[in-house]
Amino acid sequence: MNTIVCVKQVLDPEIPPAKFKIDAEAKQVIPPAGVPPVISVYDERAVEAALRLKDKHKGKITALSMGSEKAADVIKHAIALGADDGFVLQDAAFENLDSFGTAYVLAKAIQKIGEYDLVLCGRQAADWGAGEVGSILAEILGIPVITLASEIQAQDKTLRVKRIVSDGFEVLEAPMPCLITVGSEIGLPRLPAGPRLMMARKKVIPIWRAQDIGAEPTKLDKQNAHTEVIGLSVPTRKTECEMITGATPADAAAHLAAKLSKLI
Repeated sequence: MNTIVCVKQVLDPEIPPAKFKIDAEAKQVIPPAGVPPVISVYDERAVEAALRLKDKHKGKITALSMGSEKAADVIKHAIALGADDGFVLQDAAFENLDSFGTAYVLAKAIQKIGEYDLVLCGRQAADWGAGEVGSILAEILGIPVITLASEIQAQDKTLRVKRIVSDGFEVLEAPMPCLITVGSEIGLPRLPAGPRLMMARKKVIPIWRAQDIGAEPTKLDKQNAHTEVIGLSVPTRKTECEMITGATPADAAAHLAAKLSKLI
């Protein structure tokens, strides 16, 4: 069973809030110095889902990441967990693409890789959180898509997927090849073994440019983007506290009730 997992590098969510900076004019986040990016939490769950299927059905896992040269570390992390191979998609033309552009680049890379049975993505990126790339990617590839998976089983050429819905879960079946997006409900990822960590560190990750995957320049033109970031700002938090007093506990309770009634 050949599986392709799309993974993304994101800012480390554990960085102190004081280190989180943005360039409001360029509408971009400024990566803090000395803090390397990490794999998006949902994408790490997607790698774990691929590994569980590999444990049962053998096969190969290939990781794909579109980003800067540091995206190689995200691929190496996936390999340390158990993936077999990986590629970084890096080109100036890939920078600041919207979800449609990102899905197009990933689709061209997947088509270059060739035959596959399953494509796995995180349910959404841990930074922008749009949750669009997986579904758009499936549409471009012309394959079925199931989102928000919490459990995946494979038998012959059919996938049986338990997915989360607002009031519980449902079970769906889809033929391979198929694309599935994975949420945190799939379970915690395994820890990488020491030998695989050392092997992953030494591995050279190939870099594919736009011309390597046959990407059309018009598809990467920012003027043809479907969405546009019109503003980016750091949220401000303000806390207010008012002490409710009274001559007696009953007076204080009456004053509190009056305050609360105004908020309803």
